[in-house]
Amino acid sequence: MRAGSSSAPSPSSHLSLITVTSLLVIGIATGCGSNASTTTPPKLSGNTSVTVLLSSTANDQVSRFAVEFQTLTLTSQSGNTVTLLSSQQPAEFMHLNGGIEPLTTVTVPQDIYTSATVTLGAVFVCIAQVPGEGIGIANYSIVNQGPTVNLASPITVTGSSMALLLDMQVSNSAVFSTCWTTPPFEGFSMSPTFNLTPFALSTSPTNSGNGKVSGLTAEVASVGTAGSSLTLTIAGGPFGTRTLSATSNSATVFQGLSGASALSAGMFLNVDGAIQSDGSLLATRIALEDSSVINDSSGPVLFVDNVVPVVNLYGRTELGTLINDGIQSGVYFDIPEFDFSTAAFNISGQFTNLQSLPFVPSFNVSNMVAGQNVDITSGNFSLTGGVYTVANTITLVPQTMNGTVLASKTIGNFTDYTVSLASYDLFPTLAVQQGQTTLLNNPSEVEVYIYNNTQQLNTQALAPGSTLRFYGLVFNDNGTLRMDCAQVNDGVTATSQASSAVAVQGLTRVVRRDAGGRLLQTITTTK
Repeated sequence: MRAGSSSAPSPSSHLSLITVTSLLVIGIATGCGSNASTTTPPKLSGNTSVTVLLSSTANDQVSRFAVEFQTLTLTSQSGNTVTLLSSQQPAEFMHLNGGIEPLTTVTVPQDIYTSATVTLGAVFVCIAQVPGEGIGIANYSIVNQGPTVNLASPITVTGSSMALLLDMQVSNSAVFSTCWTTPPFEGFSMSPTFNLTPFALSTSPTNSGNGKVSGLTAEVASVGTAGSSLTLTIAGGPFGTRTLSATSNSATVFQGLSGASALSAGMFLNVDGAIQSDGSLLATRIALEDSSVINDSSGPVLFVDNVVPVVNLYGRTELGTLINDGIQSGVYFDIPEFDFSTAAFNISGQFTNLQSLPFVPSFNVSNMVAGQNVDITSGNFSLTGGVYTVANTITLVPQTMNGTVLASKTIGNFTDYTVSLASYDLFPTLAVQQGQTTLLNNPSEVEVYIYNNTQQLNTQALAPGSTLRFYGLVFNDNGTLRMDCAQVNDGVTATSQASSAVAVQGLTRVVRRDAGGRLLQTITTTK
C-alpha cells in the first residue's frame, strides 16, 4: 500500500554541491653521514589505467546512504590535477558495506598523488520506531559540512593498470544520537567522509578484499553478438543508475538460464564476478531473477502482515520502471506493499553449503521476518486503493550485520558465534510492531555460523567482546535468527554522537498503523 499520496521534492532540490580537498603533508627524512639510507624514487612516465572501486564501512544506524558524484580529482605532489570522474554518477553505499563495486576506469598520468577532491550531493536515511505512531523513516539530504577524501599516504600511480578503493566511512559521515527526535532534525549532521587507498586485484579473487563482486543486482542493458559480453545497468539508489561492462566464459555458472545465449535485454540478474584490470566484470555466476517482470527492488523487509498477504519493503536499490516512478518520491523509496499470495520464494544461489548447515535453512511466506534482506521482482504498480503489485519472486539475499560476539561453540564443521545486535539494528527495531506473521524469540541476537570457506578479512579477533561485521544469509529458524556467514570484516562501534550538531534540511515521513499493523496514513514534515 502506498504510504500516503503526498509528493516529495526531486533529489536535486535537496542537494548541495560542495568541494573539500584533503591534503597530506609529505615528510622527507634526511640522514647524516655515510650510513644514511637513500630511497630510489619510482620511474614514472606515461599513463596508467586506473579503476576506482566503491565500498563502505558502517554499523547499522543508517539504512541507506546514497550520493551523486559530480567530480572526483587527484592532485600530484607537483600540483598537477587529474580528473577521475567528470560526469554525474550515482552510488548507494549501505548495500556495499564490506563489499565492492566498480565506479569508473580512466587514464591517469603516472605520478605521486598527495590529495583528492570530491564534489557530490547526498542523502542518508535512518529507520526507527516512533512512539505511538509506527515506523518512522527520516531522510536528510543537505550536506552541512564538506565531503573529505583522506589519503593515509601518497598514492603512486604506476604500471599499466591499477585500482583505487574509495571507502565511505558511514559512521563519520552521518552523525546523530538517535534516528527520531522531537523536534525533528535536532542534532543531525552530514559530512561525507571517504578513505582512498591503492587496491590490489587478484586474477582469481575470493572475497571483496582482493577483487570479488558478490550478489550484484543488475538489469541487462544490451547483449553482445556472442552473448558472452554484456552491458549491465546497476542501481545507484534514488539518484538513478550507472552502467558496467561484463563478460562470461566457459567457467561461468548460470542459474535459471541455459547459458550466455539465453540472455536478453531487460532481464534482471544477480551476479558474482571478478573485477578485471580494465574495470569490467568477468562473471563467475549469473542468476536470472525473473524473465517476465519490469521491476526489481532490493532491501530490508519492514513489515509482514499476518492478516492480509502483503509485505512492506524498503527499497534500498531499485531497477526498472521504479527508477522514474513517483513511488520513489525523490530521496527515498516510498514503501510499496506487495501481494505475495502467488509469489515464488527463493534463496539466493550465491551459497552452496546450505545442505550442510547444522539447521534447516528455510525461507517462505510463514517465516519471512522484518529485517531480512530480500530482492523482489514485480510488474506494474496499480494506483487503485493504494500502491499494489503482485510480487513474482521474493528472494532471500545476503546482508551485512554489525554486532558484538558474546560466545561461541563448535557444531560439526561450523563454529556458532552468538552475536549481540545494537538497539538501532533493524531486527530489534522492527520486531515490536503488532500484526506481524512472525515473532522472534530474541531479535537482539543472531547465531552466526562460520565454516572453513568463510572469508575472514577481520584484523580484530573473532572472539567474545569483539565487534565485527558479518555478511551472509539470515534465516528465521522458529523464532531464532541464524546467519550462514560468507565473510567477516572488522566492525564499527557506536561512536559518541554530538547532540549540538547543526541540523540538516530534509524530509521526514511517519508511517502510522492501526493495532493490527495495517497502514492508515502518513504525516510529512519538512524543514
